[in-house]
Amino acid sequence: MSTESAGLAAEAGYKNVKVFLDGAPGWQKAGHHVVASNNFVEKGNIVLVDLRDAADYKKGHIPRAYNVPFADLEGAEDDFPENKTAPLVFYGNNAVKAFKTAKKWGYKGSAVYEGGTKAWTAAGKSLDTSASPKEITWVRILGPGEIGIADFVKVAGKQPADKIILDVRTNDEIKEGMFANAVHIPLDELGAKMNTLPKNKEILIHCSTGARAEMAFQELKKAGFKTRYVMGNVECDPDDGCEISE
Repeated sequence: MSTESAGLAAEAGYKNVKVFLDGAPGWQKAGHHVVASNNFVEKGNIVLVDLRDAADYKKGHIPRAYNVPFADLEGAEDDFPENKTAPLVFYGNNAVKAFKTAKKWGYKGSAVYEGGTKAWTAAGKSLDTSASPKEITWVRILGPGEIGIADFVKVAGKQPADKIILDVRTNDEIKEGMFANAVHIPLDELGAKMNTLPKNKEILIHCSTGARAEMAFQELKKAGFKTRYVMGNVECDPDDGCEISE
């Protein structure tokens, strides 16, 4: 769970509360699939894919879903968004296999909606019978508290006096390098050390993928800091410095 959820669980009296610091990206990297919630399927900025055949799709599908039968998926890679951060959510036949195919293609935020149309209608939601859109489209939308990669890079380069960069990676990770003048506090030490951070400056947070940065953002926001975080893959080299990409 996230640090915010862990805090709520602790307040509710639970004693053995753990936080998975690498978040969903780390979970996927370990070879596991991620499960999408009803709310994420309904409101998330996603590419929803119905893997059933065209006849079943026509009888009724989840709103916003594109129809790409599983048998055609391997040959349909070029039909999906070029931006590999697009969250692909699969349901229907062989959804977990489709998730693994998307991972092989390089998509980083894919998920499975377990139960498909049965789970959807069981939740009291309606199916759609319109035709599948001819083209799969997706546009990146920043989440609450998120700063875009381009804007983050500008701050890292110009280092304005009213902003600081906070690196919440581990001590081992920063051995390869850090952004110039960044402050380093590992996520698991943030609670004890956040009093060393200024409240009169905006704190821009990064980690190696964005998962821990978002957790740190939640902690600092709750403590009254002005802060944003960046979702992106950070790679550092002792000689060439750090770069961030989607």
